[in-house]
Parts: sequence; C-alpha cells; structure tokens
Amino acid sequence: MPKFTHLLKPIFVALFLCIVIQVNSQPLGAQQRSFAIREGLSGGFDFGLAAKGNHFSPSLVYYELTPVTKSKTIFLGWTARVSAFYGNDLNYYTAPARLTRVENIDTVRFGRLSQTSLNLGIRGEWNLGRLQLGASVDLLGFTFLGRSRIGRVYSSTGLFSQTDSLGQDVQKSFQGPDAFQAASPTRLNVKLLGAHDRGMLTTEVYARMYFGPSIALKVGYQWLTTEMALNNRDQVANNDRFRHRAGLPYVALTLPLNPW
Repeated sequence: MPKFTHLLKPIFVALFLCIVIQVNSQPLGAQQRSFAIREGLSGGFDFGLAAKGNHFSPSLVYYELTPVTKSKTIFLGWTARVSAFYGNDLNYYTAPARLTRVENIDTVRFGRLSQTSLNLGIRGEWNLGRLQLGASVDLLGFTFLGRSRIGRVYSSTGLFSQTDSLGQDVQKSFQGPDAFQAASPTRLNVKLLGAHDRGMLTTEVYARMYFGPSIALKVGYQWLTTEMALNNRDQVANNDRFRHRAGLPYVALTLPLNPW
C-alpha cells in the first residue's frame, strides 16, 4: 500500500463529521418523508475507494439522474469523476488494437506509478426505494496529474531512435541499460470499446442502500484501465502506448444534494 495512506484517517474522520452534521441538520418533516421516489432530477456525491493488492484508487464522483419511465424506477444520467490511481510492481502491455490483434505484445514493468484524471460519463440506475442498483462508465476526459516514471521494457524486436554525440539518429534496441525507459501517463481519455480505449477510464457496477434521507452506502466493483506512453517510441511496432487493466472491489458513501 502506498506510503501516503496515513492521510486517509483524517480525511475519513472529516467526512464522517460532515455526514453527521448533514443528517442531524435535516428538518423533522424531511426525515419523516421516508424513501418515496422523487419527482424529476436527483443528484449527489459519491466519496469512494477501490482497492485490491497493490492497486489503490480513491475517487469523488458528482452525478445527476432523471427518471425515464412513468413508474420512476429507471433513471439515466451523467457523471463527473475525479479519480486517482496508485500502484506498485505493475505490468503494462501493448495497447493499440492493431497490434494486439496480431499478438504483437510487449511489456513495460513499473516499480511505482500514480496518475489522476477527470472524466465525464453516463450512469443508469434501477431505483427500488432504499436500494438502488446501477452501472456507470467513463466516456471522455483527461489525465491532468502523473509523474514520468522509469519502466523496464521487455521487447525482443523493438527499436528506438536516439541522437548520438555527433548529432546523428541511431537505432537502439530495448536491451541491457536501454531497456529502462521513461514513460508518462496518456493524457487524453476516450472510451472506444475494448482494445480501442485510450487513457485512464473506469467502468463500475454497484448497489446502494440508504440508511437515512441524507446518507447511503454504496458497494460495487470497478474495472479500471490506465495507460503509460514511452518517451522513446518503438519504431518497429510504431507504438508508445501501454495499458494496464485491474478489477477492484469498491465502497463509497453517497451524499445526495437533494435528500429524499
């Protein structure tokens, strides 16, 4: 687990105090309205954490939903997600679909990396009163934070160009000391389905249970994709993008902006 996790305790303590204040500040009449499905638009915030093994991804999501059925049980809407990813000892594999289809797969291994993104997406939800079931997917965004890291490239055929002391470009292989290459997060995030995806994207399924008009617990599962781009492009494969996929259990607290 990354070293900064000692910061989580004060963050979650502060969040818990905000929740207590919000719940206790609700008028008695509002608390007695029980869990009748609202008319029109609903929205709120999900404060979440997805983690498994050497993967760690906190997130803050704002969402808005509107009913699309007369029974007001099916809702559709949009999300804005700020999420970070931290990991240790991770393998990233050749990303472009044109290369994965012919099994031209190379690997870059990173000892540690991190990146943070802002993505817009869509969400669907089935409202059963206290319980809601749903799914969401990131569609478009950008990764605005993420340091350059040194990774080890495993490629038996790859070559990259480097300028020598005479100012001439020479071809070198990813072997020996030259196997250690700098890479940075892919900045543009676009959902294009499967191997065509680009950047850092999250897809999730979830169940949410309300314990009061102003607070709910959300549990689910996330499929998280991240990408790194080599500074020195592989000239043989004409590629600099490498992808890592992870499946992570997820838990969040939901604070609705318009309590039931």
